Amino acid sequence: MINFILIAHVALAHEGMWIPSLLKVIEGDMQSKGLKLTAEDIYSINHSSLKDAIVHFGGGCTAEVVSEEGLILTNHHCGYSEIQQHSSPENNLLKNGFWAMSRKEELKNPGLTASFIVRIEDVTDLVFKGLGEEDQNSSEGKQIISNNIRIIEKEAIYNTNHKAKIKPFYYGNKYFMIVYKTYKDVRLVGAPPSSMGKFGKDTDNWVWPRHTCDFSVFRIYADKDNEPAPISEENVPYAAPRSLEINLKGLEKDDFTMVFGFPGSTQQYLTSNAVDNYINRILPARIEMRKNSLKHIDAAMAADEKVFIKYAAKQSRISNAYKKWVGQDLGLRKKKAVELKRELEAKWLDSDRNNQDLLNQLNDIEKQKIEYQLAYSLFVEFWRYGPEMIRFSYGFNDLITSDNYQKEVEKKKNSVKNFFKNYEMTIDKKVFASLLPVYLKHLNDIAKPTFLQELIDKHGSVEELVNSIYKKSSLLNQDEVTKCLNGSQAALKKKIEKDPFYNFSNKLITHFRNEIQPKLAELEKLESDNMRVYVKSLMEAFPKKTFWADANSTLRLTYGKVEGSAPRDGMQYTCYTTIDGIIEKYNTGEDDYKIPERLLELYKQKKYGIYGDNGTLNICFLGSNHTTGGNSGSPVLDANGRLVGINFDRSWESTMSDVLFDPDICRNIMVDIRYVLWVMDIYAGAGHLVDEMNLVTN
Repeated sequence: MINFILIAHVALAHEGMWIPSLLKVIEGDMQSKGLKLTAEDIYSINHSSLKDAIVHFGGGCTAEVVSEEGLILTNHHCGYSEIQQHSSPENNLLKNGFWAMSRKEELKNPGLTASFIVRIEDVTDLVFKGLGEEDQNSSEGKQIISNNIRIIEKEAIYNTNHKAKIKPFYYGNKYFMIVYKTYKDVRLVGAPPSSMGKFGKDTDNWVWPRHTCDFSVFRIYADKDNEPAPISEENVPYAAPRSLEINLKGLEKDDFTMVFGFPGSTQQYLTSNAVDNYINRILPARIEMRKNSLKHIDAAMAADEKVFIKYAAKQSRISNAYKKWVGQDLGLRKKKAVELKRELEAKWLDSDRNNQDLLNQLNDIEKQKIEYQLAYSLFVEFWRYGPEMIRFSYGFNDLITSDNYQKEVEKKKNSVKNFFKNYEMTIDKKVFASLLPVYLKHLNDIAKPTFLQELIDKHGSVEELVNSIYKKSSLLNQDEVTKCLNGSQAALKKKIEKDPFYNFSNKLITHFRNEIQPKLAELEKLESDNMRVYVKSLMEAFPKKTFWADANSTLRLTYGKVEGSAPRDGMQYTCYTTIDGIIEKYNTGEDDYKIPERLLELYKQKKYGIYGDNGTLNICFLGSNHTTGGNSGSPVLDANGRLVGINFDRSWESTMSDVLFDPDICRNIMVDIRYVLWVMDIYAGAGHLVDEMNLVTN
């Protein structure tokens, strides 16, 4: 079997998201770029290492431990939902910010988790135990692999409070087991006002130069034995075995940097046809769906502060990916991603003409898969990010069929209350009417739900169909829903099954589960089997080329340096910004650049304390670290492993790096840790939090 981690020549030193247990392979290259540590200092299971300060925050972001008392930093946008849930018109934390001045003031967040990696193991041989290489793609072979994985995971966590997950890497050519420990009591400690934490808002999102104070502060709590426990008043701050030192000196251009975190997903091995379909079919449909949602949500939020609070987190989730996808589309086209993929495939075919059959198979699968993949993407956009009443109505399905109705109905009453707290029917209706035609337009006859067109024909138009559903549904009335929940299960079932929203959502998801999901899963399995062979063949054909495993929400390290770029004709990105840029943007008068009066006053006074540098305050900086979604909140570390910033974004051109990394333009955006500390200490007067941290200046 090929050693999938062996790198004979690192052609693009800044490209790659490296498995931390295997850093020994690239240790020399990292040290040649400036690293002062060893691979063992970064990742070790035998003694304390940097990995012990890295947190998987909420399952979708990264955070870092910065004090021995469980204090962690992440992005403002990663903690945004928690900040929003604690906000109200009377106590608007989104607008005003929040700072707990004592442990008693720290706010609990049910459902929020913080996980630490215990160890990462290569279990490939154990997963393939009992199988020859030729048998691994057979039905029997896959069952053996599945059974082996279940046994390995179970044995790994026996008699512990750990969890274990074995994941495939390189499309199943390798398998690694991640053992981790999850804490369930994570409390909000601090956050700047959104005018700082989201400074620039949608205007600056995915854009450089950046001046966003994108951080929030939480604390992990544990039981008296420092072990995970449910939220409780009896819990105490987590005693961290490792917390990051903080470098107050800052970095200079070309200084070494590394980002340690949990990148979500990349697709660097897609074939040229798959990339072509992604650019010309998937992205345009997704972008159009989100654009239509945002025009209604944004207008309503701008007109009413109460609506703004209700929809702040929802709008952020929708708009973030929307603008990212627009940038991806621009970048992939400009860099001719499809042509580059075809050039690689041509060289690969030249190395062995027998590879043509494999490429033909992959192209045939892609031709079939794209229609179902597009239908899947559109369903996700409509169901998860579209009209909320669709998900809400279908949420009664489990309740009306539950064998434990009395217990479940009490939970439902609470979820209903939370739903209506953040719901506006007029917005929802506009989103529904706006998205439905787009949803249908992009589907071909194979994937299109026939009942939808029949409903539209019956009512005469999309607008009349939507009017009818919203007019006749009783689920839009909170009091009526609560009244039904106080009755019998039989009465609720009768009511729900007659509701037009429930019937619509039930038919929609039934079509998806019966007609789209199974066929897509079948084609994806077939594709994965062939991609496993394809990736292995690429590695054999190009032994000097860098091959790293696609991101899959597991702990990874990426390294680069502080550097700007020249992404477009006549445009040059410097590698850092200062507080002067905040004021310059503020002076434009644009709504997205409003700032608190206190920030302006401190600027006028040049009151930067120990966090200033050369008479100003550094705000954000650029680096050539290869990041993606999930790296939000990741610590940015210097050559000594000290915290110098928090990763929060990429430049617009860089969003294409999920599919194609270009070392000349792909840059990650980080908030300078000195700005973070200045906001806590001097702006907010929460210096007691900084006092917990270990600041170094040498």
